[in-house]
Amino acid sequence: MKLLLVEDNPEMQTTLQRALRASGMQVVACTDGDRALDRWRASLPDVVVLDLSLPGRDGLEVLRDARAEGLRAPVLILTARGTVGDRVLGLNIGADDYLPKPFDLDELEARVRALARRAEPSLAEVAPEFCGLRVDAEQGAVYRGGQPMELPPRELALLRALLDRPGRALAKERLLELVFPDDAAVQAEAIEVVAYRLRKRLLGTGAQLVTLRGLGYLLQAEP
Repeated sequence: MKLLLVEDNPEMQTTLQRALRASGMQVVACTDGDRALDRWRASLPDVVVLDLSLPGRDGLEVLRDARAEGLRAPVLILTARGTVGDRVLGLNIGADDYLPKPFDLDELEARVRALARRAEPSLAEVAPEFCGLRVDAEQGAVYRGGQPMELPPRELALLRALLDRPGRALAKERLLELVFPDDAAVQAEAIEVVAYRLRKRLLGTGAQLVTLRGLGYLLQAEP
């Protein structure tokens, strides 16, 4: 199971990551609301654990925008704001469960697994398709003509990000966040290397990776 954890408290985030990974889950972590949607789109999680009090965009704003985009992964709101009004508002705009702090780790794990079970078989988002390339949202793989493309993880993450918005430029800075989500020290040039390798792998697919100087990259159909 892939889980997106949006929690700004470093100690809480570390504790939850260790506990959930020890239980066999793959955890993608994010510390602020401004980046949460990008991580959600990039990781295609089975379940999202979302704090409400976040730096930047509030957790309720993240949830509202995610549902407006059609991101359907079940969401467990995890927060110290445990009033009835907060719970009702969160549930009304698309949350699936609510667990106030402090909480028991075993209960959190049980609730996450229950959300994943209830969401089956549609655990992830609608899979985009472009020029015969299709993203399997549940598995995270990219298919061409019914066969999975064998891509290294970074190239796969870049292609998935571009397939999410074909024909639209994505800034290099945003792609860095999507392709290197757990490496804050990565240099901007790293995305150029990944793009160079992916461009060669796309030859003959009908899709091409275009560099827009000063803007970023986009995926478009070959002329």
